[in-house]
Amino acid sequence: MRKPRDFDSELQALADKAKQLKERRVQQFGELVIATGAGDTDAETLAGALLVIAETEDAARKESWRKRGAAFFHSKARGRTAGNDRDNGGTASHDSGAVSA
Repeated sequence: MRKPRDFDSELQALADKAKQLKERRVQQFGELVIATGAGDTDAETLAGALLVIAETEDAARKESWRKRGAAFFHSKARGRTAGNDRDNGGTASHDSGAVSA
């Protein structure tokens, strides 16, 4: 006869895994804020900017933001491997004009 499955322990393991994933996601968002140089910005301003992004329906603007983000990550990855030119395009990452409503 087979051993019955312990659904309670399986559910607990899944809940623990979900909690770990949520914690890692929050940590990564915090690291992203710091890496972009927005760590000095107050929480209300960051929340406002994120709300504008979430409410924007302009596909061209979103694509522009996506390209800037991809360039940011690409430059950071290249900076880690090359060891120089770490802040490639740093002034562009502080330009808030693309986010304002």
